[in-house]
Amino acid sequence: MKGTLYLCATPIGNLEDISYRVLRTLREADLIAAEDTRHTIKLLNHFDIKTPMTSYHEFNKIDKARYLVNQMKEGINIALVTDAGTPGISDPGEELVKQCYEEGIPVTSIPGPAACITALTLSGMSTRRFCFEAFLPPDKKERQWILEELKEETRTIILYEAPHRLAKTLEELKGVLGDRKITLCRELTKKYEEAWQTTLSGALRRYEEEEPKGEYVIVIAGRSFQEKREESERSWERMSIREHVALYENQGIERKEAMRMAARDRGISKREVYQYLIREAAK
Repeated sequence: MKGTLYLCATPIGNLEDISYRVLRTLREADLIAAEDTRHTIKLLNHFDIKTPMTSYHEFNKIDKARYLVNQMKEGINIALVTDAGTPGISDPGEELVKQCYEEGIPVTSIPGPAACITALTLSGMSTRRFCFEAFLPPDKKERQWILEELKEETRTIILYEAPHRLAKTLEELKGVLGDRKITLCRELTKKYEEAWQTTLSGALRRYEEEEPKGEYVIVIAGRSFQEKREESERSWERMSIREHVALYENQGIERKEAMRMAARDRGISKREVYQYLIREAAK
């Protein structure tokens, strides 16, 4: 029989957050695949777990995943852990899961801590709709493309950032998104946990004088539907009268009604719209 891959969520700071089920799985597994064995051994020692480990990280994730899949084909049960939180979220675990599905290996996830969800629930922002972007890419063009995409996002946005890059990222976000409301979360579940609700400009002022410490989760308010609606209603200001009428016609509105609606938007008479279109057609 084939083995199973167990995705084991480990604490993001406070060791008391580990679940009984994760502890049992780590003890009963044949092998633990860890992102950093030096980090994970501290967790295993704390709970007196003797299961052997192997490394599985960003730089060996494809070849090592093949090896681990072959092990599971032979009936070996493997527990996958990341340095902190839930495997597969912004880490190489997703590659191993993908290969398991391709080879018909059973996969199960044992829920537990995740920094993105912990920060979201602490943030005071809307939690009904949200998007998780993890770390912004280092490539400048790709980074700018994603920021421009996020500019129109109406859901709450969650990002990760390292302390030495925090100020630069906050500045980039403000430049593209505007001065949004944010909650900065750091040291989650630890002694000096902080969830600070502010704005992008407020955070920038703080870190001009203070050195960022700890890993950060940035929770950003999405763009409001009202703001998008108002901008859409004003979009005709950049159009000619002909384009304005065509905007409504493309929505299936008859030409006479489209002319009336364009005239209403612009505060002019329908006759003026009609005369403009006649002049345009005569050119």
